[in-house]
Amino acid sequence: MRRLILASTALLLVAPLRSQTPPSPASIAGRLTANALKADVSFLASDALEGRGTPSRGLNIAAEFIASQFRRAGLEPAGDDGYFQTADFDQVAASTEALTLMADANGETVRAAPGGIRFLETAGADFDGIPVLHVAIDRPGALESLAAGAARGKALVVEVPEGGRALVRRIPEMAGRLQAALTIVLGLPAMGPAQTERLRSVPATTPAAPCLIVSDAAFRKAVLAPGAKVSAHVPPPAVTPVKLRNVIGVLRGADPALRDSYVLVTAHYDHLGIRGSGPGDHIYNGANDDASGTASVLEIAETLAALPERPKRSVVFMTFFGEELGEVGSHYYAAHPVFPLSKTAADLNLEQLGRTDETGVGVRTAQYYLTGFDFTDLAPVLRQAAKPFGIRVVNDKEHNEPYFRQSDNYAFAEAGVPSTTIAVAYQFSDYHQPGDEWPKLDYDNMAKVDAAVALGVWEVASNPDAPAWNAKNPKTEGFRGKR
Repeated sequence: MRRLILASTALLLVAPLRSQTPPSPASIAGRLTANALKADVSFLASDALEGRGTPSRGLNIAAEFIASQFRRAGLEPAGDDGYFQTADFDQVAASTEALTLMADANGETVRAAPGGIRFLETAGADFDGIPVLHVAIDRPGALESLAAGAARGKALVVEVPEGGRALVRRIPEMAGRLQAALTIVLGLPAMGPAQTERLRSVPATTPAAPCLIVSDAAFRKAVLAPGAKVSAHVPPPAVTPVKLRNVIGVLRGADPALRDSYVLVTAHYDHLGIRGSGPGDHIYNGANDDASGTASVLEIAETLAALPERPKRSVVFMTFFGEELGEVGSHYYAAHPVFPLSKTAADLNLEQLGRTDETGVGVRTAQYYLTGFDFTDLAPVLRQAAKPFGIRVVNDKEHNEPYFRQSDNYAFAEAGVPSTTIAVAYQFSDYHQPGDEWPKLDYDNMAKVDAAVALGVWEVASNPDAPAWNAKNPKTEGFRGKR
């Protein structure tokens, strides 16, 4: 009798480890519809939410809407306040109206146009004719190789290569080590009105010097001239405490041995808010960037939750605040993970899934891109899952690597988690403009793409072998072995 009991117990223990039958494409496509996506996007990107700036009333409304949809799908809340992971920040606001920034070179003084200045770090400063230390980030460690204090009493002028947005985040830290009196970042285009607000985590050390992103061409030419000197007046910023929220829901996995490992499906729910003044539209609705990704997270969550069989691993659905201010929400989560990063199998981040009219390419349907295409072994799994829906998973060799470092997946990559961002178009005509509005999205195509992604998520979460970095690709060296 004892043997029979033991044998029965053993069978019960191994039973959940049996092979699963993946959901049929029809069962996914029947649940994930274009109309549902349109309903989500049209609300999130409506004028009523005022562009979902971080922070703002519209962003808070969006967070509540996302939580309600997670609740409707039956996801478990995973924050410190229901579905919300709360984060304390300071909103640091500066003004370009009283700011002056000038470069003196060859007997001529050139003043940077206020509309071409954004703030990477804000602090008050007054300088008159300080020398320039010019550094081009044309190789790894260009700033790190300089001796501590090398920019003391100088304006540190940093040239960033095209596609180098991810490199910018560390510049204030390095400028502090170099003791720069002022840091000027060149090489990034101005996107929309001048950005004068930043978020600073709490507690944090107030930066000793301002760091400005300048896109004025005449100023750039002057400040890079031999012997150039810089003068500046930067008024002290206003500081306001704010509370921000990532929204997190969990679909628990079915396998007792794997349910405590996690696949993340993420997107950012913020955009640029209201900017500018005078006649015209000043609401930056952010329909494609990234209400489309947020809506996709919601509908994929509801679709997978409604299936009769769950994947083996748990799937965490999460939307971030503050991506437009430097991937702030995803970096906050990576620094304060709800689920251990050592047990986080992958992050599949969703960005810009609704527009098929790609700038310089034309209309492209029935396909999506993966950033960091050859960085992990995710691509073959997602490509296979996309086939039944007639969707191609494409490697854009020109853009996939730069864009890998320009979205929320990068916070997880830096922490060692295999990650990628899924996008239908990397560039579109209304990017970071008020014209990014919900009627312009192709919801039929979006539904097919999302269905393919949903099956891909299910397959990744059900595979006993977790995704891995491609050890043969030297570009993944900085991501491997960090967990």
